[in-house]
Amino acid sequence: MANRRMFSKKITETDLFLDMPMSTQCLYFHLNMSADDDGFIGNAKTIRRMVGAAEDDLKLLLAKEFIIPFDNGIVVVKDWKIHNYIRSDRYSETVYKNEKRQLLTNENGQYERDLTFGLPDVIPDVIPKVDQMYPQGRLGKDRLGEVSKDTMSGKPDDTPYKEIVEFLNEQTGSHYRYTSKATKKHIKARFNEGFTLDDFKEAINNKANGWLHDDKMKKFLRPETLFGSKFEGYLNENTLKKHQNDLSDEEIDSLPF
Repeated sequence: MANRRMFSKKITETDLFLDMPMSTQCLYFHLNMSADDDGFIGNAKTIRRMVGAAEDDLKLLLAKEFIIPFDNGIVVVKDWKIHNYIRSDRYSETVYKNEKRQLLTNENGQYERDLTFGLPDVIPDVIPKVDQMYPQGRLGKDRLGEVSKDTMSGKPDDTPYKEIVEFLNEQTGSHYRYTSKATKKHIKARFNEGFTLDDFKEAINNKANGWLHDDKMKKFLRPETLFGSKFEGYLNENTLKKHQNDLSDEEIDSLPF
């Protein structure tokens, strides 16, 4: 694990950060110094006690979302990748791999919870009641096989993962795989919200037109960004732009682009 840590003024000189008490700011710096190379800290409470910070300091960092908590007490620094760039020959992956799989990195370089983590790729239309699943109160081997087959099969997953990813690759010259588990989760989540194949193509076209020739933005032409929480905004971007001339300055400032 690298011994040096960096801090970005984009975070530490914001009003949100500087408005916190000095003890809270101090705790944040110490947590960063003790984090592993992926920004995870397994002993945040111990560090708090070591530096003499109050429990409210830790709670404030959580409330302000400077750190992201997990149920087992582990925390991760949200803006870790903004603060630090660690050379590959000095990088050691975190031991908290399960927690790392629950995170995404957004277009600003911040960690975010993957809200689709743990969701099945196929969601049955009807989930049977408990008494339907276990009519005898307990299951033998044969009955267990029947329940697994009947309750978990659902309908075949006809989500057009391949068509969407191939279209993205064609428009951007990229080589993403439609079989990627993370990519499929993002696509499935949007389909579960009612979006269609044409919606995906429209959103991809909108962002490819805006970002493909922008050196700073073209790196965000990737599934986790395009098919994430801002998907609907990307889909409607051209429609909104067409009506900009009919909007007031205040309304234009509120648009998501």
